[in-house]
Amino acid sequence: MSLSIFLIGARGCGKTTVGEALSQALGYAFRDTDHHLQLMTQRSVAEVVADEGWEGFRAREAESLIAVTAPATIIATGGGMVLAEANRHFMREQGRVIWLNAPPEVLAKRLENQPEAAQRPTLTGRPIAEEMSDVLQERAHLYRAAAHHEVNAMQTPERVVDDILHSLSLARAS
Repeated sequence: MSLSIFLIGARGCGKTTVGEALSQALGYAFRDTDHHLQLMTQRSVAEVVADEGWEGFRAREAESLIAVTAPATIIATGGGMVLAEANRHFMREQGRVIWLNAPPEVLAKRLENQPEAAQRPTLTGRPIAEEMSDVLQERAHLYRAAAHHEVNAMQTPERVVDDILHSLSLARAS
């Protein structure tokens, strides 16, 4: 299998951590759409949002998705990548889409413990636990619609990788 594998899910679900481990397990390249966007713009996500608004950021995010997509590549996407229907279709057509799912309270706790979380502004300006609950409620159906497989992201990264590998092997067999 040399398809692209897209990791989707809310902030804090482990897309980057799992993506790096999965790329090693499969011998694939690893790319992160937010990192690519930051390299291309020479600005943080927060700066892009401040300068161009969320609409400008989402347009750049979609460009980054296309730019990093290649065969045999694991791609960690921004949490809002699924908001655009075109992005959801693109990912499904270009490879396998894995939703790393976790409850909002777990995601909020992870984000509170990550100093790099400050790079991305809150969507609502409210406390992170409330925001994550609302974001997941609003986006769960989009993650589900985009995903070929849903994986429990509350496990260790190694266990998440094992579950993804199992899902992909079953997909190949069918």
